[in-house]
Amino acid sequence: MHVRLPRIVALSGSTRRPSRSRSLAEAVAQAAAERIEVVVKSYDLIDAGPGLGAAFTREELSPEALAIIEDIENADALIAVSPVYKGSYAGLFKHLFDFVSPESLAGKPVVVGATGGGHRHSLVVEHQLRPLFGFFSALTVPTSVYASDHEFLDGRITDPGVRERAGQAASQLARLLLSGDQALGRTEQARTASATAA
Repeated sequence: MHVRLPRIVALSGSTRRPSRSRSLAEAVAQAAAERIEVVVKSYDLIDAGPGLGAAFTREELSPEALAIIEDIENADALIAVSPVYKGSYAGLFKHLFDFVSPESLAGKPVVVGATGGGHRHSLVVEHQLRPLFGFFSALTVPTSVYASDHEFLDGRITDPGVRERAGQAASQLARLLLSGDQALGRTEQARTASATAA
């Protein structure tokens, strides 16, 4: 019997590549993949193309932007990391989520994170990103991740504390995915049993 692996979308709210935000998102994704078998797809906002900011409706989105949004909607879990600009997450990052169907994220495990110039920006994760996904009724994991510029070297996380938090968030994400798979398995067993009895 073919078993479909959980799918994680790791989204960086950066319009540049390489970026620290992508490095942080992929660090969490890699840590999750070390705990359970998953399929990970990584995106930066740059992958949506310049047309993302010009779209006012979903119908006006470019095929590239629409593909990212549909992958987010169809994923089993999400890792969302935004750079902090002027004390807030990226405007285009929010614009992209304005097109995401709210019901598609309901109950979906999400890791939130951010990167910025210093630790004064770290509260953006709790005060802005977590409420954003709270609106969607997503299951944001208890541990958020934030990293400052000086905690990277050549695009890689060097700070042990950041790596530890990334691992904690990944463990929590993995547990939620496993519990969801088990619940789905029980539902499928019940359906099979019901069909057999009928």
